[in-house]
Amino acid sequence: MQLTAAVSLLTILQEESISIHTYSHSFLPIILQNLEHRDAGVSNAWLETLLAAIEALPKETIRHEILNPLVSKAQLSQTLQSRLVSCKILGKLANKFEAHIVKREILPLVKSLCQDVEYEVRSCMCRQLELISQGIGTELTKNVVLPELVELARDESSSVRLAAFETLVNLLEMFDADDRSQTVLPLVKSFCEKSFKADESILVSLSYHLGKLCNGLYGIFTPEQHLRFLEFYKKLCTLGLEQENGHNDNQVQLQTLEQEKKYISVRKNCAYNLPAMMVFVDPKNFNLELYSTFFCLCHDPEVPVRHTVAIGFYEVAKLLNTDVYVIHKELVALLQDESLEVLDALIGHLPEILELLSTGGEGGGSDSKLLNFPELIPALTRAEQRAATSLKWRTHEKLLQKYACLPHVISSDQIYYRFLHRMLTIIMTNNVLPVQKAAARTLCVYLRYNRKQEQRHEVIQKLIEQLGQGKSYWNRLRFLDTCEFIIELFSKSFFCEYFFLPVLELTHDPVANVRMKLCYLLPKVKSTLKVPTNKHLMQQLEMCVRKLLCEEKDKDVLSIVKKMVLELDRMETSLDAFQKRFYENDLLDQQKEREEHLLFELEQLEKEKQQNEGRSTSMSDKMYEKKRRDSKTAATLAKTIPMSVSGNSSAASSSKEVKKSKLVRSQSFSSQALHSKYSNIDKCASKSSSGYSSVSSVGKGSMFSFTDDSFRTRPSNSSGATTFSSTSSLPSSSRNTNNSVDHKSNGSKESHSRKVSLKNRKSNS
Repeated sequence: MQLTAAVSLLTILQEESISIHTYSHSFLPIILQNLEHRDAGVSNAWLETLLAAIEALPKETIRHEILNPLVSKAQLSQTLQSRLVSCKILGKLANKFEAHIVKREILPLVKSLCQDVEYEVRSCMCRQLELISQGIGTELTKNVVLPELVELARDESSSVRLAAFETLVNLLEMFDADDRSQTVLPLVKSFCEKSFKADESILVSLSYHLGKLCNGLYGIFTPEQHLRFLEFYKKLCTLGLEQENGHNDNQVQLQTLEQEKKYISVRKNCAYNLPAMMVFVDPKNFNLELYSTFFCLCHDPEVPVRHTVAIGFYEVAKLLNTDVYVIHKELVALLQDESLEVLDALIGHLPEILELLSTGGEGGGSDSKLLNFPELIPALTRAEQRAATSLKWRTHEKLLQKYACLPHVISSDQIYYRFLHRMLTIIMTNNVLPVQKAAARTLCVYLRYNRKQEQRHEVIQKLIEQLGQGKSYWNRLRFLDTCEFIIELFSKSFFCEYFFLPVLELTHDPVANVRMKLCYLLPKVKSTLKVPTNKHLMQQLEMCVRKLLCEEKDKDVLSIVKKMVLELDRMETSLDAFQKRFYENDLLDQQKEREEHLLFELEQLEKEKQQNEGRSTSMSDKMYEKKRRDSKTAATLAKTIPMSVSGNSSAASSSKEVKKSKLVRSQSFSSQALHSKYSNIDKCASKSSSGYSSVSSVGKGSMFSFTDDSFRTRPSNSSGATTFSSTSSLPSSSRNTNNSVDHKSNGSKESHSRKVSLKNRKSNS
């Protein structure tokens, strides 16, 4: 009842159900009365309510109702519970009053509680000194708080010393260089020396704060002290891994178990502080100073240590920048770790890590791939297989979602042969719906960035045949999920060309759940149509909807169809009210369509480049054989033939350079177009008028006609490119062609002279 009452009064305060004046008059006395409840849980609940109320109460109320009674509550004559509550209230009050009031009325109570006879009170007050320092400023902190911390750091109780050490680390920024070098540094050194000998209780906390401590004292370290703290960190990273000879009795075994837990916590904290220690030694010196330590942490026998390393792996890679290749083996090791917890922690930032590896930390272009790390791709595939065979489907789902980044770091062929078909298998065989959806979306991303039309058509055909027309209704449901992702990622014309009709065929599906899911998808399907270009598809959609309305027998499906019909009608009538939104969607679709066309053109250019390279190599082989044969003939011929050959080869090389330069220009143009971020679209938008008719004509009709023209002109462009390549290859065989041309010209002259002579004979006769 007491706990519920405390929570209820806190809720009333947070929701501002009544005025603060009424609250302080009605509820504040109840809160103060129950602070010293004999049950510790009840007392803490009321204390939390009071601390929250202090933030909202006016200063005068706080001073009269809370601060003035606190003077008597903090006396040694009061109970231990009362003094502990007073410590926490004082820490909260320090930020509510001006510095001179805090100095006059609060600091004397703070000093008294820091000298309390009970170590629990001294420890509790010590942990409130950080909040009090923020309220009184730097000068009073240096003159009042720091001496108290120094005295508490030498306290006989280990819990008080631990509280003093942690407070000292948190207040480092408030101390100047003199205080750090003359007061803080000697204390820290004594803590480090005693941690291994007489005071192991502080070892876990010291390992946790070591990174912050080293960077906070960095400016005052001598080179020897710098090296000393670095060696201390390295020693902590391997603490407990050395085999020690000891007794086998039960008491020693229990002590060893306790020590082992403590050592695991220390190594875990060292793994947490690794990025901070990299900053401490400078990332340029990582390979020399910290790589061996990083290697030990990545291969630590305990899972919590490796889990912490995996969480901070991205921070380490980011700090290494151009030297990120140094840790690629550790990335492979963590991907193949036997614990799925480690894998789950690593894949949180896996796309960013792979991008750093692929670009070398320099943010390179899309041509940068993971070609220098061949063992990384098998590690990625094995990681997915291990996640698939486990019962932790959330890790598997997360992994599949992160694998959508692979088109940016791995070539299209590697994705097609190593990952794409695996995604299709997961969609068809896995039993967990979120995993199937994650695989479907990643598959659509792979299809989106695939650069070979033949492979794209093969995947589309498999999706339609194995999912859309599959025997299992579960596969047909996943086909509709995949189509939803395709609508999101691809252009409208792409969906209409390949998936519109297969989706409508599912209106005849014998399973009601499939028809129901299709009905929910109909508004998105309709949004892909462009009028009047897709008028015939619009008619088919209307026919399918009419058929569902007339012939559907399942009452649940029929009710959904009726709802969707109303929504489809609203889509048609809402265009006038949302012109700008639909126009922007059309512009985004135009950008997607342009990128798809550019991928197709890049494929054509790559094919042309390969054909031209094959022709040039075969031509050079023929010329080499010809040169070898002609070198055995007469000396006069031997002098002329190499000249013609060299001339032909130079012409061929020049033509090849021209083609290469054009190919490079076209690729650079396409890459610029892919990342143009609507620069051309904004130009189109500025030319459009404000009326709905002009928006619809520009956003739909004219845009689609533009893409149709580009489709029509592409064969002529490709033919032009092939004629250019054929003409450019002519100089490499100029001797043969010149001879053939001479024969033709001589033959034409002879035939012409014969015709003239025949005409003369006829005229004479």
